[in-house]
Amino acid sequence: MESLIPISELNDFVFCPRSLYFHHLYGGYSTALYHDTPQTKGNIAHESIDEKKYSTSKKWLQGVEVSSEILGIYGKIDLFNTETGELVERKRKIVKVYDGYKLQVWAQALCLQEMGYTVQNIFLHSLVDNKRYAVEFSGVETHCNASLQEQIQKMRSFSLDDGFSQNPEKCAHCIYAHLCDQTNF
Repeated sequence: MESLIPISELNDFVFCPRSLYFHHLYGGYSTALYHDTPQTKGNIAHESIDEKKYSTSKKWLQGVEVSSEILGIYGKIDLFNTETGELVERKRKIVKVYDGYKLQVWAQALCLQEMGYTVQNIFLHSLVDNKRYAVEFSGVETHCNASLQEQIQKMRSFSLDDGFSQNPEKCAHCIYAHLCDQTNF
């Protein structure tokens, strides 16, 4: 039986499959060893969700664990409004809506649906500037599901021996660049 894939790793894998590999090497160590300032600030920004202190209203699911047997994934959602069907993924600062962000929230939405909830809308919320970005979902669930399945298959079959095209812009922001034999700094 294949193990479940954490939803948070979808975004990481799209960023760079190699960085996800290095992240797993550090898995048992304190994040203080390898997290840079942006990762630390992001973790601090998530504390209200992790501690379920965003709201006391019963309509909000906060930091709830979700999973999908169909996709073989699991993770946590940030916020889901059970009355309006709005799923909200909070990021410290969004400068661009990346494909990895979309895969992450699509996965969360499909997990919620498999668990019996109805997702009407998906939003990415940038905490620093308090901006919301709508992520298309309604009517494109089939496309979302296919994109997720394709990405999950790539993750399951990934090997460090696979061909690699360096992206200098991504590598410049990668906290594992010093470990990667493909990074030219």
